[in-house]
Amino acid sequence: MDFLNAIVALLNFVIIPATSYGAQLALGALGVTLIYGILRFSNFAHGDTMAFGTGAVILVTWWFQSMGISFGPLPTALLALPFGIAVTAALVLFTDRTVYRFYRRQKAAPVILVIVSMGVMFIMNGITRLIIGVDEIRFADGGRFLINANEFKQSTGLAEGLAFRSTQALTIVTAVIVVAILFWFLNNTRTGKSMRAFSDNEDLALLSGINPERVVAVTWIIAAGLATIAGTLYGLDKSFKAFNYFQLLLPIFASAIVGGLGSPLGAIAGGFLIAYSEVGFTYAWKKVATYVLPESLAPEGLAQLLSTDYKFAVSFAILIVVLLFKPTGLFKGKAV
Repeated sequence: MDFLNAIVALLNFVIIPATSYGAQLALGALGVTLIYGILRFSNFAHGDTMAFGTGAVILVTWWFQSMGISFGPLPTALLALPFGIAVTAALVLFTDRTVYRFYRRQKAAPVILVIVSMGVMFIMNGITRLIIGVDEIRFADGGRFLINANEFKQSTGLAEGLAFRSTQALTIVTAVIVVAILFWFLNNTRTGKSMRAFSDNEDLALLSGINPERVVAVTWIIAAGLATIAGTLYGLDKSFKAFNYFQLLLPIFASAIVGGLGSPLGAIAGGFLIAYSEVGFTYAWKKVATYVLPESLAPEGLAQLLSTDYKFAVSFAILIVVLLFKPTGLFKGKAV
């Protein structure tokens, strides 16, 4: 019985939260790695693109709710998601036409584009805060739990209750669907194959008659969609606050670089590696250890390797190690 309680505690506090968080990081890292693979620069504005997209979704969600429109047991934000993606795609395309295109035509060094993206980041952050404010916003509605802790304990007789929130399940399912669609698009459509060819060898792709502006536009639209979906899922699972997405930029970039910049598969693997590392290093293992160890060996303290205040330090440490010893990442992407 103690072993089962330990498994439930592990599911509750490590496996389910880390899997949900990993799916959110993977979607965010996919956007970063696509921009890097096609446009050859690290887009530091990606976190605030997530914030802007989520803010747009929240505004449309409030509008739907004011008209009495809901999505039953699912969050109303899912109905608002296509509108948020459209608004975000329009913004990033406008930004590309007015800012990034000039530097592309000048064949500016990647470091220049990185600095430019930092300027875009601050502007987007200011726009988001101006539109939706700086306060914490909870916009999840519909059913709250797929599995309720108290009901689980009553039905199983275990001391530990398993709680599986609907937003966590929604995150995992949505991430699987989005990743499957993205990989199908990249591997089976003419546009997707053009993007891959452009990423592998830009000069050869241009000689083959591929329209670079079309590839760039599609890349920005996909990145905007991924950013809005990832940001919305993160906001539903936790809460929305514009500054939180700025902080999320570190684990997202760590995920993309650890997996291998330019590698979509690497971005997914990196996202889950970073998520499980952050959760594993900051979780207090006392409860699990108490169930599986003899009473004489049970830890007296929390058995916590790091405080939750240092969660992002885990991402940073992993990022530094990878940059030092394997700069191309796990899946041999492009070196940073």
